[in-house]
Amino acid sequence: MTPICNITRVGFRPICFSPTLFWYELSSRKQIDQEMEYQRLIDNQDERDVEETGSETLYEDALKQTGYGRFHWLVLFLCGWAVSSDAIEVLSVSFMLPSAQKDLDMSSVDKGWLNAIIFVGMMIGGYFWGSLADRHGRRTVLLGSLTVNGLGGLVSSTSQVFWLFLLARFISGIGVGGSIPVIFSYFTEFQPKDRRGKMISALATFWMFGNIIAAGLAWSVIPRDIGYHSASFKYNSWRIFVALCTIPSLTSAVFFIFMPESPKFLLTIGQNRKALSVLKFIHKKNKQPSSYKVTSLVLDPDHRPIHLTHQDTGCVSSISRNLKSLASISGELFRPPLLRSSVIMLIINFTLSFGYYGLWMWFPELFSRVEKYGGSPCDHHVGPPNRTTNSTGAMDKDWIYFSGFLTALSNLPGNLLTIYLMDQLGRKLLLSSSMVASGVCVFFIPLVRDKWQNLGVSCLFGAVSTVGWNALDVLSTELFPTNVRSTSMGIQTGVGRIAAIFGNVIFGELVDVHCSIPMILVSGLLVFGGLTSIRLPSTVRTDIH
Repeated sequence: MTPICNITRVGFRPICFSPTLFWYELSSRKQIDQEMEYQRLIDNQDERDVEETGSETLYEDALKQTGYGRFHWLVLFLCGWAVSSDAIEVLSVSFMLPSAQKDLDMSSVDKGWLNAIIFVGMMIGGYFWGSLADRHGRRTVLLGSLTVNGLGGLVSSTSQVFWLFLLARFISGIGVGGSIPVIFSYFTEFQPKDRRGKMISALATFWMFGNIIAAGLAWSVIPRDIGYHSASFKYNSWRIFVALCTIPSLTSAVFFIFMPESPKFLLTIGQNRKALSVLKFIHKKNKQPSSYKVTSLVLDPDHRPIHLTHQDTGCVSSISRNLKSLASISGELFRPPLLRSSVIMLIINFTLSFGYYGLWMWFPELFSRVEKYGGSPCDHHVGPPNRTTNSTGAMDKDWIYFSGFLTALSNLPGNLLTIYLMDQLGRKLLLSSSMVASGVCVFFIPLVRDKWQNLGVSCLFGAVSTVGWNALDVLSTELFPTNVRSTSMGIQTGVGRIAAIFGNVIFGELVDVHCSIPMILVSGLLVFGGLTSIRLPSTVRTDIH
């Protein structure tokens, strides 16, 4: 059957009705007619708005009048699936390192660079995509970044040499770097202030689900003797695992084709009627009993919309205009009144990312060493010697991936805690206490004497650090106004990626010397970042601008 498509003029996705594409709400012919009728309503919106009269309604009040229902839960699921896809792509490399070491002929230093290269891509992608999202919209950027993420991962699964695998992971990182900051901006702009803290915390929990999915896939696929082998080409189990990890990002890109643009972004750039149409759409999907009475929108009484121009003046002029716009948006972050918050958030992102990713990406390798040789993970200073393992290779691998799975699952208590306490205790207290406690956990890792103690401390670190990440995600979206929000998150995550690069490379350089050295460094940075976060302002139940 040929799909019937109606492209709207208001930042909506194309509405296509076919047996395969009409996923948004599977229903009867009556539902299809309702969708088409609503699209005709949007097409005539400009003309009708001219005739409508009424006082202007603040965006927060207008958003509250849409109700809270099925549309918001759908946005949570779709954005959460995208967050999970990013977690899977970032963490997948750490799970395949032990198995890929022989195929790609990697040393510990090579492993450190492989863990780090995705963060190099994320650093570049975070600023590039984040700035574009503040100029061209959240939805369009999400489509592009998620697609780049998935395609880069697919290419890496076929790479037969280390340098090509490294390049493909870099490209994948560019995609991941764009989707993470933009997803949180997009999601936040649909949330009323009385639910915002809890719902952003709920969205952040999907990183844990991505971690669990990656660990579960690794445990199910990598230890198995499956795949294709020839004289010149290998596609074994760890490569299949890498390919499977791209499915969430590619499906997320497809899902966002059918989603509307952020109404707050539309309002920020002066497209008030289009923003109102999106809010009416949300009200309709939430099936509110009363009609939507808002007829005119304003972001806040003093807001001056940013009008974006799109003159067709040639490629060079277009690039120059976009670069100037990106520089202008970025400059706002480092001038009062945003300067103080920007600097503090950059310090926190650096210390938390260095500590978390510098250690977390190496957990499977540390579990592998403890399982093979026993004792503390820091007892084996000069690479893996030739020793007889305590069990068969299959059992060793099962323990490694079981440990990774359990460590990922340990994030659940921290996620549930933040959903409940984010608005009660506040973002600052949760962030500060979490980072200090995480630093204390890391300090004790070199002191453990067997694999169960190592697993216990690692799980405790995962549970405690999750609280800090969730609080940081909420603060990152609330501290900055709509017109610079995605750029701000892109810069913050970019600095975090630089820290993650340093963390992984330093860990790779020192893990065979004595791993207690990077452990102490990680512990100190986490405590310092936690104390710095006390200087941030409170954003509990405040309006976002």
